[in-house]
Amino acid sequence: MSYSKSVSGTPKKNLMLFGGRAYPELTEEVAKHLNVSVTPQSAYDFANGEIFVRFEESVRGCDAFVIQSHCAPINQWLMEQLIMVDALKRASSKRITVIMPFYPYARQDKKHRGREPISARLVADMFKTAGADRLVSVDLHTSQIQGFFDGPVDHLWAMPLLADHVREKYADNDLTVVSPDAGRTKLAEKWADTLGGCPIAFIHKTRDPLRPNEVVANRVVGQVQGRTCVVIDDMIDTGGTIVKAVEQLLKEGAADVVIAATHGVLSGPAYERLANCGAREVIFTDTLPIPLEKRFPSMTVLSIAPLLARVIQEVFEDGSVTSLFDGNA
Repeated sequence: MSYSKSVSGTPKKNLMLFGGRAYPELTEEVAKHLNVSVTPQSAYDFANGEIFVRFEESVRGCDAFVIQSHCAPINQWLMEQLIMVDALKRASSKRITVIMPFYPYARQDKKHRGREPISARLVADMFKTAGADRLVSVDLHTSQIQGFFDGPVDHLWAMPLLADHVREKYADNDLTVVSPDAGRTKLAEKWADTLGGCPIAFIHKTRDPLRPNEVVANRVVGQVQGRTCVVIDDMIDTGGTIVKAVEQLLKEGAADVVIAATHGVLSGPAYERLANCGAREVIFTDTLPIPLEKRFPSMTVLSIAPLLARVIQEVFEDGSVTSLFDGNA
């Protein structure tokens, strides 16, 4: 089911919402905020792993929004979303907007050494070939990914959502915003401004390019002693980087440590590491599904659905989404 909107002097517009199988709960939540229904579809896997998708309603001339959360198995869900876009294009949808809260392969955004792929660019190219007109994502690993897609890319920020939670819960604490590495100090500065001008610090670390997901936290640069440290990052995968940062901060005399990250990838032992690292609270958004078996008492998961619904509404009405991706929403 969809709803239509009459625009003076133009044909009636028709918004239709589609969701992949990776995280249907998020799509349903977005639909509630938009007061629409998710378009019914048939989707299943053949015996050899090939994916089939067919929509049960006409999509001709519609403004289509296709939501998929790229969690494990990431290649399956990436392929499914590409197939959904292709099906919409071939069924004469007027405009197709791909909503990928977590951009797949975002960490492969440049060549570190020779003979390496730039997989983030390949993902953008595949969606363009499939028929996507626009991409929407939340907290890209690096902003340059916006230039990989030949069309509009809306880069949304989850910082206001996360920072509001921190500000409300820790208003009486002496806060320091901590970047887990020197490369994210600009983000830490934005966080600090949002939290009322608190100081920032960062962890000086080294990383071996031949050993992924392994880092060595060397020392803390900045004043953290006796303060509540808010460690911020865009994603937590295996948890190695963040856990080492927490240990280093506590060793340097931090009174408390709070972790805030947009994407909870949580591969392998991540949730056990986070649960036992000594952090007072671990805050995520639900851009990716976090199953109950990977949750623990000090974990908080905030809904990203209102932000996604708002950008869908603005795109559909040809409004402005600038405030949603410049961090001032």
